[in-house]
Amino acid sequence: MELLELMKYRRSIRKYEDRQIEKNDLNKIIEAGLFAPNAGGGQRCLMVAVHNKDTVEKIGRLNVACMDRSRLVGSYVSKEQPSIIDDPTIKSGFYGAPMVCVLFGPKNFLYSIPDAFCCAENMVLEATNLGISSCIIARGEETFANSEGEAYLKQWNIPETYIARCFVLLGYCKGDYPAEKPRKEGRCLIVEE
Repeated sequence: MELLELMKYRRSIRKYEDRQIEKNDLNKIIEAGLFAPNAGGGQRCLMVAVHNKDTVEKIGRLNVACMDRSRLVGSYVSKEQPSIIDDPTIKSGFYGAPMVCVLFGPKNFLYSIPDAFCCAENMVLEATNLGISSCIIARGEETFANSEGEAYLKQWNIPETYIARCFVLLGYCKGDYPAEKPRKEGRCLIVEE
């Protein structure tokens, strides 16, 4: 599939089969993230790939617990792939995904967040290329801002100068793969003068 077609095909999946991805595919997805654009070529983003469904579920519950609904811009995401925005009864921000990659960046670096999300984008594109479903999830900072979260950071030897920026969920889509949503008009301006 050509790159632009791959980008158009990729969807944010929030319903997963109970089937783990292969480590060989995980390594390719991680490699794609390691080659993401990054500020000044500094390669500061750190990744932790959690390939254990029970641990993923525990961290996903921490992620939902920190959801601040007052900061939402919309109140509807998808009927086919509902979000915690659509359904407040969902108990895990990771939607049953069998694995998650946690992306960390330096706390006090201006481009820490963009670097992490560039990494995440490369990862979800490679996942799609491999036939693996994915979703990028925010609230990294808040997810680990508690004693249980801090214990994971210590266990994983994450430097105190780093903070979680986002997550990449990985697995296989449960049910039908969602159709493309129409693009909103008026989101682009080309200036030639």
